[in-house]
Formats: sequence, C-alpha cells, structure tokens
Amino acid sequence: MNVVSLIGNLATEVELRELGGERRVASFVVAVDRPGRDGGADYVRVAAWNRQAEACSRLLGKGRRVAVDGRLRSRSWEADDGSRRTAVEVVANHIEFLERAEPAAPAEQEAA
Repeated sequence: MNVVSLIGNLATEVELRELGGERRVASFVVAVDRPGRDGGADYVRVAAWNRQAEACSRLLGKGRRVAVDGRLRSRSWEADDGSRRTAVEVVANHIEFLERAEPAAPAEQEAA
C-alpha cells in the first residue's frame, strides 16, 4: 500500500507549470515538524495536478499550513554532469488548506 499523509507549512512558493493542453502541475515543498526533543523538520516535495494545481497556485504561499494526502513516487534521471540523480516526492490526491486566505488589504483612502 502506498499512502502518505502530511501536515506542515509550505517551505517554498508554489511553482505552476503548463504541460500542454489542459495539463498543469504545481510543485512545492512542505516542512513537516519532527516529533521529539531534537525537533527539526523534514522537507517533502509535493506535486499537485490540473485543477488542484491551479487552486494551490492561487491560494497557497510560503508559510501556509496544509494537509496533504497522496502517494510516494520516485524518479531518476541522468544529470548534466553524467551522474545519476534520484528524487522522491508525494503526488497529492487531496490537499486541504488549513488556514484561511488573508483578505486583500483595503485601499487607503486619500483625505479630501
């Protein structure tokens, strides 16, 4: 079974990429606190697709708290220097925004 659930804060801004047609992917990193006395955080790359990617791009920013349910995916490639690289990321099935978006600040009115 390949199931992942995370709760954390965005450590990066959301990067939205168009892949042609109606396909879009949003990538970002979530910092998940480690339990225990030592503390610290683990940083996990997340990929969201299509409509969910668009919502993440519009509504999320660095520091926002989210819950992510998905699955692990690993991929590997050959880097420009010829070395073999590997990355593991969470492909999101569901992302829940745990904080309300902050409303835009009202425009300051000039004194008449």
